[in-house]
Amino acid sequence: MTAARGRTGRPPLTEERKAEIRLEIASAAVELFVTQGVAATTGEQIGQAVGVSARTVWRYFPSKESCVSPLFSEGIELIAALLREWAPDEPLERLFDRTLATEIGVIGRLERATVRDLVRLTRTEPGLRAVWLQTYDEAEPAFARALAERARLPADGLEPTIQAAMFNAALRAAVEHHAWRTADTGTEPATAETELMETLRSALAVAAGGVGQGLGVERGCGAGCHTFR
Repeated sequence: MTAARGRTGRPPLTEERKAEIRLEIASAAVELFVTQGVAATTGEQIGQAVGVSARTVWRYFPSKESCVSPLFSEGIELIAALLREWAPDEPLERLFDRTLATEIGVIGRLERATVRDLVRLTRTEPGLRAVWLQTYDEAEPAFARALAERARLPADGLEPTIQAAMFNAALRAAVEHHAWRTADTGTEPATAETELMETLRSALAVAAGGVGQGLGVERGCGAGCHTFR
């Protein structure tokens, strides 16, 4: 009688470990992009920084620019949760006060200066820009569902859809404005974090006010015209 043949080789990776590897690759890619530029960075270098082969890098990501996508998207669900828990009497601009924006997603995982440098690269690197914008496209439905749930409205309703679009655009514009404005000022890290929070509050206040606010538009809102509340 022969012994039953067991499975040989390495055990399959768990989904949790796969997610960890994706984040490790993403962090390594960011560091390389910031220190030596996107064009000079290869898949082999990214893999070496993590201790995996270039083949493994390409198994997880279709391009070197897309390697950063897990860091961009890491905070989406956390922000959606904050929207669900947003109290009716709480101003939108105070949304991040209990959970610092600097602890969300990519900003919480990497050095603050590295984060700002990464966002700045999205301004000049088309590949990174595409990944950056795609992340916000993917975030918008999650924000719409959260706002709809909070207001007990249909998930595909027009109102939460528009509100999510305004909220999403305000977040992106605030992060970009902060990163690009501090590009050459040599701002201290603690000061930069404070300025980021203030920029986010200002952007969300504008979004909460609506398009007509401050534009000389008469705001005679009826039943179909609502700002964030």
